[in-house]
Amino acid sequence: MAIKIHNTLTRRKEEFAPVTPGKVGIYSCGPTVYDYFHIGNARAFVVPDVIRRYLRYKGYDVTLVQNITDIEDKIIKRAAERGVAPQDIVDEFTEAYIEDREALGVQTPDIQPRATAHVGDMIQMIQTLIDNGLAYAKDGDVYYDVSKFEHYGILSNQKIDDLMAGARVNVGEAKEDPLDFTLWKAAKPGEPSWDSPWGPGRPGWHIECSVMSTKYLGKTFDIHTGGVDLVFPHHENEIAQSHGANGVAPVKYWVHNGYINVDGEKMAKSLGNFKTVRDILKQYPGKVVRYFLISNHYRKPINFSDDELRMCEKALARLEDAIANAIFAASIDPDDIGAMARLAARGTRGGGEDGMVSAEDRLDVAITEVRGRFEESMDDDFNTAGAIASLHDLATALNTYVNRQMPSPPDEGARAAVSRAVLAIMELGDVLGIMDSSSMKAAGVSTGPGSDDQGEAAQLGETVRGLVQLLLDVRAKAREAKEYGVSDMIRDRLAEMGIVVEDTRDGARWKFESK
Repeated sequence: MAIKIHNTLTRRKEEFAPVTPGKVGIYSCGPTVYDYFHIGNARAFVVPDVIRRYLRYKGYDVTLVQNITDIEDKIIKRAAERGVAPQDIVDEFTEAYIEDREALGVQTPDIQPRATAHVGDMIQMIQTLIDNGLAYAKDGDVYYDVSKFEHYGILSNQKIDDLMAGARVNVGEAKEDPLDFTLWKAAKPGEPSWDSPWGPGRPGWHIECSVMSTKYLGKTFDIHTGGVDLVFPHHENEIAQSHGANGVAPVKYWVHNGYINVDGEKMAKSLGNFKTVRDILKQYPGKVVRYFLISNHYRKPINFSDDELRMCEKALARLEDAIANAIFAASIDPDDIGAMARLAARGTRGGGEDGMVSAEDRLDVAITEVRGRFEESMDDDFNTAGAIASLHDLATALNTYVNRQMPSPPDEGARAAVSRAVLAIMELGDVLGIMDSSSMKAAGVSTGPGSDDQGEAAQLGETVRGLVQLLLDVRAKAREAKEYGVSDMIRDRLAEMGIVVEDTRDGARWKFESK
C-alpha cells in the first residue's frame, strides 16, 4: 500500500511521491526560545518525529530540518523584562527545549539551524525579492508586496479581498498596504541588529523559515510540518517568499497538526490556559505524554486533562506489562531475545500430524497480521491511533499465549515465539517512539550493558518465578481448607509487590503489573 498524506495545500489525501526517489526532506517549524514550550507546542514537535521514524522504517533516507528562532520580538521583550541580554534568554530556553524534547522521545533533528547564523542568507533572499519586484524598502524596513504575488492565499484558501477586510497597519509601520508583511525591521535603540543594504536591523520572522528550509532541502522539498495555527499567516508568507525568490513552489506536502484543547477551547499562551511540558513531566513520564500526543490522529484536536493522561499511562503500562510478563514467564534473558526469535519453533510449522495448527504458529500469524494493520494505519496519513490499536492487539495475543497456551516449563519453540512477539511490539512501538529498552525494565527486567550480570539476572528470574508459584500453591491449600484470610493475605501482599493474581476455573494465574 502506498503512503498517502493529507495535503493542506490541496485539502485532500495524495499518494506520497518524494521529489527525489528514496529520499525525503522534511522541514519542521521549531521553537522561538523565550519560554518553556507548552503541551500544544509539543504536538508540533512530536508529529514530524513520528513521520521521520515511520519513513525510515519504510526504507527512505530522511533528512529532518528544524530551526530554532533565536531572534524575535518575544525574546527581546523577555530579556528587557528580566534586565538581561537577549542571548541569555536564548541560551536558557534553548537548553530547556532540548531537555524537554528529549524527555518526549523526540530524536535530534538531522539539521538544527539557528536564525542568527543565517542573517546573511536572509538579506540575500530579501534583495532577490526586491529585484523581482515583490518587495520594497521604506524608512529602513522592507515589506513584501502581497498584491504582486498572484498565488497569495493558496494555502489558507483565502482571497486577497477577504484578507484585506481584516488587515490593519500597526503603529510605526510604513507599509503601503495593510496586507503587506515585514521582511526586514529597522533597528531600534538597544535591540540586536545587523548591517544591511537598507540600514541596520534584523529579519522578520517569516523570512527565517523560507531561507533555512530551502537552503538545506532545496528550492522544492517534500514535507513541511507545523501546527494548524501556522497555516496563516506564517506558512502562507513562506510560500510567497520562497516561490517569489526561487520561482517554484517550495513544498509538495503541507502537513498540519490540530490544536490541543482545554474544556473545548484552544490551548494557547495568549489565552492563559496552557500547561508547559516541563510541569507535566513532573507528574508523568515523557513516554506517557508522548502516548497522549499520538493517541488521536494528528489532524484531530485533542482535549487535555489529567484523566486523559492517566488513561494513557494505564494503556502504555499494558503494553509494557505484556512484554515484561512474557519475558519473565518464558524465562528468557532479554539479551538473548534477538537470537531466540530467529529460532524455528519446534514441531511441524503449519500443523502437526493431526493437522492442528500450533499455538506458536497462531502467535506468529498474529504478529504478521498486526504488522500489516500497523503499516496500513500509518500509510493512511500517519494514523497513529490505528497503529497503537494494532500494538494492543498483539499484546493481547501475546498475553493469551503466555497465560493459557505456553507449555510449562516453556520449551525452545515457545521461547522463540515469545521472543518474536516481543521484538515485534518493541520494533513497532519504537517507530511510534513509545517503546524502548526501558519498556522491558518496567518490571525490573535486565536489558543489556550497564545492568547487573545478565546470567545472574536470568537465574534470579527463575527463582522468583518458582517462589511465586510456591506461594500460589500454599494459597490453593489455604482455599481448600477454607482459610480465606490466609488466601487473601497472600494475594494482597503479592499485589503490593506488583504481582496480580487472577483466579480462573483452571487455577490461579499471575502476572506482573506496572505500578
